[in-house]
Amino acid sequence: MIRGLLLVIALLISPWLAAAERVVSLAPSLSEIMLELGANDLLVGVLDGGERPVALADVPSVGRVGQLEMESLLALQPTLVVLWPDSISRAQHEQLKQFGVPVLVAQPHSLEQLAAQFALIGERVGRAEQGRQLQKQFTKGLDQLRRRYHRVPPPTVFYQIWNRPLYTLGGRQIISEAIEVCGGRNVFADLRLPAPQVSIESVLSRNPDVILAGSGAQLAEWKGWPQLAAVRKGQLWEVPDKGLERPSFQMLDAIGKLCAVMVRAAP
Repeated sequence: MIRGLLLVIALLISPWLAAAERVVSLAPSLSEIMLELGANDLLVGVLDGGERPVALADVPSVGRVGQLEMESLLALQPTLVVLWPDSISRAQHEQLKQFGVPVLVAQPHSLEQLAAQFALIGERVGRAEQGRQLQKQFTKGLDQLRRRYHRVPPPTVFYQIWNRPLYTLGGRQIISEAIEVCGGRNVFADLRLPAPQVSIESVLSRNPDVILAGSGAQLAEWKGWPQLAAVRKGQLWEVPDKGLERPSFQMLDAIGKLCAVMVRAAP
């Protein structure tokens, strides 16, 4: 009787443990990781957000970030959905559970967690060795950058996500750690929200040595505040690689480009 019960349990959980053969990715960064693992042949659906990699041009869409088309996803009969929680609503996440679709939640809050995520996803999609190699290479690359760009004292950095209203990064956001790898310190690292809204007055009071933003137009607006150290020193720089905003293996190269820019910063 016990052996029979164990067999039933094994049959019930086997879809969750076996290597997935039909994967739907619900974030551009997760689709990128599938490519980096050499597992794009397993992708049967992706959630769009920004420009797609050429290799995924023919993969069916299941909607856009924040606009998941549940019927389209279910019609693809995935054996695994790789999910970034903020890419869909909480109600849709619960729907996936109710439909019995195996879900792997991937939302790293640190670079170490991102490295571990390569191994985890690799294991679930039958690319375990590739996942471990990516984890090892990513960790080694970060260590090399940390040693090369270590600074005492670190220059303080204001990373502007958007200008109207003004949004930045909190200390638990993975890009905040990337700034530390490059020898800097996020001037709003004490804030716990991933992307808090802040005021110009709060930026003035924290007086960063460096301001990073997505465009020259956004940076130009800060020239109206000459009392800022970053303005006086001429350290208003565009983010060198938007890959910083996509937590996948390519982020290592994007961090390297950030470090190459920040090496000019003077605390």
